[in-house]
Amino acid sequence: MNAGEELPPLEIPITRTLIVAGALASRDYQDVHHDAELARDKGSPDIFMNILTTNGLVGRYITDHFGPTAVLRRVAIRLGAPNYPGDTMVLSGTVEDVDGDTATVRVVGANGIGRHVTGTVTVTVPVTATTGTVPSQTTGMVPPEGQGTVPSEGPA
Repeated sequence: MNAGEELPPLEIPITRTLIVAGALASRDYQDVHHDAELARDKGSPDIFMNILTTNGLVGRYITDHFGPTAVLRRVAIRLGAPNYPGDTMVLSGTVEDVDGDTATVRVVGANGIGRHVTGTVTVTVPVTATTGTVPSQTTGMVPPEGQGTVPSEGPA
């Protein structure tokens, strides 16, 4: 984890199911997130993704990269171009700053009509005691302490 490190991009197909499921999971029952006819009546060409789903996808992008021990400390995002069904959002990120086991990552999510989301995520990734490195997708996932190991003396 170094300043300037680029995270690999993540392509997310924007399906009608993803938009509706994300809205329902976050208890956002606004009709523009599940009813295409009412969304059109309000001036939108179709339903569109809500900010809570986008926030969750940004968090997933970061934790998928930094591994199972990563803890999101702060997510600050701003929406731009809507995510409509049939498009693809590509998330990309760059580590801006590292302070010990905490990094600030600049995240951008773009779709076919522009930038859907921009922002920063502060993430803490504990350094492993055995290797002295921060686990990530690129260096290999390291299970949290006590997981993925076999006890040496009988049951725990």
